[in-house]
Amino acid sequence: MKYINTLREGETIREIYLCKGKRTAETRNGKPYDNLILQDKTGTLDGKVWSPNSNGIADYDEKDFVDVYGEVISYNGNLQLNIKQLRVASEEEYNPADYMPTSEKSVDGMYQELLSYIAQVKNQYLQQVLQYYFVKNEAFIKAFKGHSAAKSVHHGFAGGLLEHTLSVVKFCEYLAGAYPILNKDLLYTAAICHDIGKTKELSDFPENDYTDEGQLLGHIVIGTEMMSEAIRQIPDFPVKLANELKHCILAHHGELEFGSPKKPALAEAVALNMADNTDAKMQTLTEIFKEKDTNDWLGFNRLFDSNLRKTSI
Repeated sequence: MKYINTLREGETIREIYLCKGKRTAETRNGKPYDNLILQDKTGTLDGKVWSPNSNGIADYDEKDFVDVYGEVISYNGNLQLNIKQLRVASEEEYNPADYMPTSEKSVDGMYQELLSYIAQVKNQYLQQVLQYYFVKNEAFIKAFKGHSAAKSVHHGFAGGLLEHTLSVVKFCEYLAGAYPILNKDLLYTAAICHDIGKTKELSDFPENDYTDEGQLLGHIVIGTEMMSEAIRQIPDFPVKLANELKHCILAHHGELEFGSPKKPALAEAVALNMADNTDAKMQTLTEIFKEKDTNDWLGFNRLFDSNLRKTSI
């Protein structure tokens, strides 16, 4: 298979990719064309069907696996496939695993490491919350281990939610050791649970797109509701502790304009926000530099509000 990350300008290829997105548009002259997003496990590629009504272009829809023939060109610094022929591939022609980006780390290994942090939580009520989802709920565990942490930007691959969560917990481990004002049990529990709403906000691969629930509520509200569900099952759960845990989840994006219904008001919420933000940004840089392996300036990036490049050495 010719993976997207190996394509080079000037190549002519015939390959099967997932049609992750399809949008019909018009040129300045009023001629219709199709704008595609093609995907395999290594990334995505813009595709253009300039003559969608030609004999070489069969009927197809978004989320189809399509056999495409065309030329790889460069447009505005990015690769693009000009598609001359296209048909829907039959199921025996492709392996779905080739089209699902996955973590480079062992999912089972990461989950066992996460369980080791859960075992360190001594508060009986917080431990029961963690047990409710991460030990006893097989459906949740399966979804959590296989989910991405985002549609795009960072950790947008299967296992990404687990990888991101574990990284955030490790940042919190340092913070809890360095700053005694932090309650380790609350911080660990909040870190482990802060993004559980993403199991419902985003659909499974290969779609990996926002669900209706995700569009209407978002993972922060969904995650807080999931915390309330677990807490209701635990007899005599302290009301104040329940509110503190839910506050950490509600405030973990730090600012109202970043989607948090509340700004951090507890030390643990501040620490969680910093850990979450740090891992998200460092992983974003990792993915940017991996995609564009060059020491040249990469151009302005909205997330960082800056032009970016790799270090010279």
